Amino acid sequence: MNSLEKNVVQYKSELCKRLQTNKDQADDLPFEFRALELALELTCMSLDAQVKELEIEIYPVLDELASSINTVNLERVRRLKGNLLALTQRVQKVRDELEHLMDDDGDMAEMYLTEKRLKSEGNTPSELNAITNFSGGTKVVSKSAPVSPVASTNGSHRLQRAFSSIVSSSKHGSLISSSNGGENIEQLEMLLEAYFVVIDHTLSKLFSLKEYIDDTEDLINIKLGNVQNHLIQFELLLTAATFVATLFAAVAGVFGMNFAASVFDYPSGFSWVLLITGAGCVLLYFSFLLYFRYKKVFPL
Repeated sequence: MNSLEKNVVQYKSELCKRLQTNKDQADDLPFEFRALELALELTCMSLDAQVKELEIEIYPVLDELASSINTVNLERVRRLKGNLLALTQRVQKVRDELEHLMDDDGDMAEMYLTEKRLKSEGNTPSELNAITNFSGGTKVVSKSAPVSPVASTNGSHRLQRAFSSIVSSSKHGSLISSSNGGENIEQLEMLLEAYFVVIDHTLSKLFSLKEYIDDTEDLINIKLGNVQNHLIQFELLLTAATFVATLFAAVAGVFGMNFAASVFDYPSGFSWVLLITGAGCVLLYFSFLLYFRYKKVFPL
């Protein structure tokens, strides 16, 4: 990891500030959990902020596309959809990692680095119990579960100390210790669960965005299908009119030939032929329309 990268610098600065602030306070969280908490907090806040920016940008574009289908709006939606898919993959990866970690008690036990260091220094179990403020091997459990940061409205502090009720209810340690040598991972598990709720809520907002995009695409496809149906209907009408006009032109062309016929002996004979042919063509055209209506090709 690049130590000069802005996110790393922000993380380091915030961690040092919190360690200095809590230096004289009764906070029994080991260093590794304070660092983990801050990392999860900054990650969740960053991803949630990106989702909010995407929501602000994507909803007006989709509404505009639904009302006006053009190349510019389609290109904007395509770009935003790409950003949505990339962000969804990032959030999904964080969620999967948290879920995988919570499912593996061994991995969570390995994250108690302070206890491992104390053990490596040769402390006996009784000394470990004294260091971690356990008395008689009895573990004091928090009276309430950690409050999910999702429901908080305190801005940048909404994710801070999501499981602080564990610490405030007892000054006992967070390290592995029990009378039968089992692994106490409840505190870490509650920490991970609190931020798992946050990242899961962020992922659900991304899924809602994706569903909105899919609904808009379905609406656009329906509109385009409707336009295509109107074009087909117009083409049918135009084809029928062309066929009728061709028949009329054929009759007129036949009588325009230079041949002897008794009909030419009457001055008004050709006019009657044209009149009867025209009436027949109009009748034929309306017959086509009635047939289309009977077949429900389009309503008339």
